[in-house]
Amino acid sequence: MTQSGPDQMPLLSLANMDKAAFAAALGTSFRRFGFAMICDHGIDQALIDRGWALARSFFALPDEVKSRHDALGNGGQRGYTAFGREIAKGARENDLKEFWHIGRDLPAGDSLGRTMPPNVWPEELPDFRPVFTRLFGQFDQVGAELLSAVALCLGLEADWFDDPIRNGNSILRLLHYPPVSPQAPGIRAGAHEDINLITLLLGAEEGGLELKDRSGNWLPVTPPPGALVINVGDMLQRLTNHVLPSTSHRVVNPPPQRRGYSRYSMPFFLHLRPDFVIDALPQCVSAANPRRDPPISAHDYLTERLVEIGLVAKE
Repeated sequence: MTQSGPDQMPLLSLANMDKAAFAAALGTSFRRFGFAMICDHGIDQALIDRGWALARSFFALPDEVKSRHDALGNGGQRGYTAFGREIAKGARENDLKEFWHIGRDLPAGDSLGRTMPPNVWPEELPDFRPVFTRLFGQFDQVGAELLSAVALCLGLEADWFDDPIRNGNSILRLLHYPPVSPQAPGIRAGAHEDINLITLLLGAEEGGLELKDRSGNWLPVTPPPGALVINVGDMLQRLTNHVLPSTSHRVVNPPPQRRGYSRYSMPFFLHLRPDFVIDALPQCVSAANPRRDPPISAHDYLTERLVEIGLVAKE
């Protein structure tokens, strides 16, 4: 474990730290920042590199080709979401990004299929499906390892999350922030908190990601090449009765000399099963920290939030 300064997150090794020590350090980083940085995570670097190449190839396609795979019909959960469509909760301006969503492939006839639409794939790129299906699986596996550590830091059994995330509605997002002019004001993605349990992010080496610390200061998140940035989502915050906080973060415009370059990132939003009921863990409720939220299913909570960010129409 390395530490680069009092206001910087430690870099934790998933492979080279004792499990108990890793769980304790992860819990400390989450409580302090709502974020953590992880190296030695085990996701195949050659597969990641192939994924970056395919993402760049897809986003370079003409808009009329990308729009053939528009995700409007499924609440933005699978396929392509065009530039400028998503807006952060409470924001006045839409984000300067476009993205593609890949979800879990369920067995035919699975009852969860009512809430999890099937994937769509761009036939223009034949390698897209096999590469990102493999990447989804590897993110899923690493995410489960991280949740095992979260369980331990909360005093739960290491396998506590196994059933709640089995066939969970997780999303792999391919993100493209196009170049902006040197004079561009504002930010690329407005301040927000993620909806899901935890987010596993690749690509934060290209500057711009910032988190809001407990004092209200914006801190840059600058992992070394290839490291994962992990953050607590609102579902985990709700499950832990805010013991593990979901932290506001944003993507700011880079320095003028970098504004002519695209920014790519690859977050994996690890979700609960849609039918899992999110209710505060008993050990996270006390006289000093009374229960804050009523129980709600993961599906109903997700739907509420998708309405707020403009991806699902309000009924």
